[in-house]
Amino acid sequence: MATEEDVRRIALSLPETSERPSYEGTPSFRTKRKAFARIRGDGDSLVVFVASVEEKEELLASDSRKFFTTPHYDGYPAVLVRFAETDVEELTELLTDSWRLAAPKRVLAAFEAGRGGGVGR
Repeated sequence: MATEEDVRRIALSLPETSERPSYEGTPSFRTKRKAFARIRGDGDSLVVFVASVEEKEELLASDSRKFFTTPHYDGYPAVLVRFAETDVEELTELLTDSWRLAAPKRVLAAFEAGRGGGVGR
């Protein structure tokens, strides 16, 4: 089972990432100015971004206990993830993939070069 502290540790380990308050003061994680994850106000789940709405639909269909959405995210490539249903390895993959979508090209290139394709790929 992943925790909020796991989210924080993993997210902040990614290059040029910072934590900032977001909606209603909830923690969000950004690379430069672009958010790639946010811990929701319920304290039990987080928002991550995915490459497409199709990928979101695949995740939702794969495990409805782990992945879910709300009407607020309809039509957007973002999925909600329950901590209690996710292990640290999968959380690392989800956060890293979301970070990749937001990271500046030069930062992403350096990250990929240093990891030979990197975590989550």
